[in-house]
Amino acid sequence: MAGNEQNLTFDNLAKKESDAKRIMRILLGRKLSVFGIVIVLLTLITAIFAPLLAPYDPYKTDMEAVLQPPSSQHILGTDPAGRDTLSRLIFGARTSMIVGVAAVFLAAVIGLTLGTIAGYYGRIYSVVIMRLTDVSMAFPFMLLAMTMAALLGSGMRNVILALTVGLVAGYTRLMYGQVLSVKVNDYILALRSIGTSNGRIILRHILPNCFPPLIVFITMMIGSTMLVEASLSFIGVGIVPPTASWGGMVNQGYRHILTQPILSTVPGVAIMLVVFAFNMVGDGLRDALDPRLRGML
Repeated sequence: MAGNEQNLTFDNLAKKESDAKRIMRILLGRKLSVFGIVIVLLTLITAIFAPLLAPYDPYKTDMEAVLQPPSSQHILGTDPAGRDTLSRLIFGARTSMIVGVAAVFLAAVIGLTLGTIAGYYGRIYSVVIMRLTDVSMAFPFMLLAMTMAALLGSGMRNVILALTVGLVAGYTRLMYGQVLSVKVNDYILALRSIGTSNGRIILRHILPNCFPPLIVFITMMIGSTMLVEASLSFIGVGIVPPTASWGGMVNQGYRHILTQPILSTVPGVAIMLVVFAFNMVGDGLRDALDPRLRGML
C-alpha cells in the first residue's frame, strides 16, 4: 500500500514537471510572448532598483534648468520644474508597478473569496453577491475608478483602493463561473458523499482547478490597471505631483508638446509598451494553459 502511494506521488510530480515544461515551451515559443516577458522583467527590475538606476533625484527642482532639451547631462531633458525626466521616468515605473500589482492582487483575493462562496454555497450567498456584482459591472471600469478616486481623494493608497473596487466585480464573476463548472464534476460529488469537509474540497480540489483562467486574467489586468492609473493621474485625480507617475508626466508635458514633445511622448510610449507587454504575456499564458484556445490570436 505504501509503495503504491509512493509511486502515485512520483507520478504526480512527474506530471507536474511535464506540465510546467509544456507551458514554458508554448510560452517561449511565441515571439510576442517572449517580447512581453522581456519588457515586463525590465520594468520590474527598473521599479525595484529605481534609486540605483536614476541618475538624479527625481524630486529635486532646479529653476535654472527648466525645460532643458536632451543633453549629455540630462539624456531626456528636464521638466517644467527642472527635474530630470529620465529619473522621473524610472521612478514612474515603480509607481505604476506598485499601483497595478497591488490593486490587481487585492481585487483578485477579494473576488476569489466572494466568487467561491457564491458559486459553491449558492442560495442566498449567490443571490446577494452576484446581484451586487451585476450592479458594479453596470458601470464602466474607468468611470467607477474615476468616481471612487474623486471620492477618496488623490494619493497612491486611495488610487489603489479605487482601482481595487473597480476590479473586484470582474474577478468575482470569473471565479463564480469557474466554481459552478468545477463543483458538478463527479470527483467533487464523490468527495461530498463520503463526508469530506467543504473547506477541504474548496482548498484542495476546487481552487487549484480554477486558477489557470484566473492567472491569465490577473496578468492581463495588471497592464489595464496601469493604464487606468495613468489616465487618472493625467486628469488630476490619481497620483499627484511631486510623486513621479507616467500619467502625471504626460499631463505636465502636453502643455509643452510643441516645444518639448519628449516630455509627453516618452512616458506615453512607456505606458503603451508595458500595457502591450502584459497583454502579450497573458495571451501566451492563455494558449499554454488552455490548449482549446491555442492559435486563435
